[in-house]
Amino acid sequence: MAFSSGNSSGPMADINVTPLVDVMLVLLIIFIITAPLMSHKVKVELPEANLIQNPEDAPDRKNPITVAVKEDGKLYWNDEEVSKETLESRFATAAQQTPQPPLNLRGDKTTKMKVINEVTKIAQGQGMLDVGFVATKDKQGQ
Repeated sequence: MAFSSGNSSGPMADINVTPLVDVMLVLLIIFIITAPLMSHKVKVELPEANLIQNPEDAPDRKNPITVAVKEDGKLYWNDEEVSKETLESRFATAAQQTPQPPLNLRGDKTTKMKVINEVTKIAQGQGMLDVGFVATKDKQGQ
């Protein structure tokens, strides 16, 4: 409460509005500056997401191809041992399918990254677009 020093007796009942006005002016300036940034110059109609899956699309979905790479460099196509040449021809065949099946690449913990990189380059060189790496979840955090 503020007290007056004049002739009137008792406390002054007026509220000091100067800090309120200062805060309101600062907010007004901030909104004036940021309002033009919120509007976009180019209007684009965004598509609406349809999260309902159609059962008719299920047969078109291909099963993923799993390629495993062992520490000693042996390659396995869906649990069948293959050579690099055979792997390359199978990648070329799979890349021509519509829709293209995804590729899941698995490697041992001790497999050199160089070997996995070679398999990835072979797959991409033959036209495989969806190459993913499979790993297990670390159980130490649980």
